Amino acid sequence: MAKLFINEKNQKGHINAEIYGHFSEHLGRCIYEGLYVGEDSDIPNVNGMRKDVVEALKEMKIPVLRWPGGCFADEYHWKDGIGPKENRKKMINTHWGGVVEDNSFGTHEFFELCEQLGCKTYVNGNVGSGTVQEMSEWVEYITFDGVSPMADLRKKNGHEKPWKIDYFGVGNENWGCGGNMTPEYYANLYRRYQTYVRQYDAQKPVKKICGGPNVADYFWTEGVLKTCFQPPHPDFAHGYMDGLSLHYYVHPEGWEIKGSATDFDDKVWYKTLAKAEYIEELIERHGAIMDQYDPEKKIGMVVDEWGCWFTVEPGTNPGFLYQQNTMRDALVAGISLNIFNKHCDRVKMACIAQMVNVLQSVILTEGPKMILTPTYHVFHMYRHHQDAELVESYIEGNKTIGVEEAYQVPFLDESVSVDAQGYVNVTLNNLSADEDADVEMSFAELKPVDVTASILKEEMHAHNTFDEPEKVKEERFTDYEIKDGKICFTAPACSVISFRIR
Repeated sequence: MAKLFINEKNQKGHINAEIYGHFSEHLGRCIYEGLYVGEDSDIPNVNGMRKDVVEALKEMKIPVLRWPGGCFADEYHWKDGIGPKENRKKMINTHWGGVVEDNSFGTHEFFELCEQLGCKTYVNGNVGSGTVQEMSEWVEYITFDGVSPMADLRKKNGHEKPWKIDYFGVGNENWGCGGNMTPEYYANLYRRYQTYVRQYDAQKPVKKICGGPNVADYFWTEGVLKTCFQPPHPDFAHGYMDGLSLHYYVHPEGWEIKGSATDFDDKVWYKTLAKAEYIEELIERHGAIMDQYDPEKKIGMVVDEWGCWFTVEPGTNPGFLYQQNTMRDALVAGISLNIFNKHCDRVKMACIAQMVNVLQSVILTEGPKMILTPTYHVFHMYRHHQDAELVESYIEGNKTIGVEEAYQVPFLDESVSVDAQGYVNVTLNNLSADEDADVEMSFAELKPVDVTASILKEEMHAHNTFDEPEKVKEERFTDYEIKDGKICFTAPACSVISFRIR
């Protein structure tokens, strides 16, 4: 029996709600068809935004949304996406699928979507092919409440009052698709560009995100921080940046091959989960470099692209990155979110890639139809961790499992928080493909009285389709016993369980 010990009195840090963030890029059918169908669509919408998708995302409690990319951000010129839609410039989306981008979803539409979702905003600016002036004017257009050329242009386009940018990314993947830059070159550009991301409203500051490394590029992290990190001073709360990004995708068969989203064996199952666990090493090693410059951890690590990246579904545009979503994705999500929770002292935001119809989506659409993926249900089950306090937890008797020595994973993994209502929130994953786990959960002082729980379980290949939309879904979990102040239960193989205890 595995013994889960929880010291609910020992708080380890605050879990930012933004750790449960999402990413939407002008890529495939994420924006168009997925989120936005236009005001004249037969699909029910509010100001062009799909009602079914918006309601599902609100139920999942989405805290922040990143837009417009991704690689698309560094070729996006924001003025192409404002004004009357019939006058907006059309372009070919050369990064993703070679299709026409008509710019009907632009700045006004993004902020409309975020208002409907009730979430914070994360805008990525163009460093790769844009100018300082262009970026500066975009911030002015969005946030300035006064008389100026860009504020007047916003008003002319129908929005009198400014919006709020919660987070602003200065470029994206500038080591690659964002310009193939060296860390020192990008860091100097960052210093320059961020200067003109003006704080027009001191009561609504824009938090600035610096472009960080890809996977294990510690040379990039060191080079960027060495060049552009500045200690805090009166004009800059955290020096020149509030966050440093990190991108990591799980490719079970490597970058070139990737592997099928639905056709895999036990070996690939464990290989995938082991690669998901690897993000903890990345957080710790990049975090150690950040600690040299920022020992007080005032700069957040922002994992604003993460998730599974498999081979596209057969018969779909390879540039659209459309893939199915199985219980394997659910376990990757559970592993990743538990790791982010446990490193909440440094990880302040994360955005799964991507929200709808692209990569590890939480929602898939097909015309008027919509399905929730296993990953959606994991986010829904984990939502009570948002803005809660991480508390000490560990599992005694937790063996390692796998079919190859190189790809071993823990049998169980967990994270635990206490929220403002006094509930202890426990999320536990059984990573075994075929073995149940008996678990005994005990507490420092708490005597459980009020317990609710839910579970997501199916065999590892299980996924939802438009013909069978609820094959995998969150269900109430009652198969537990409270005795002597402990909660005893069996965690089925290939499952995610969430407890809420008081």
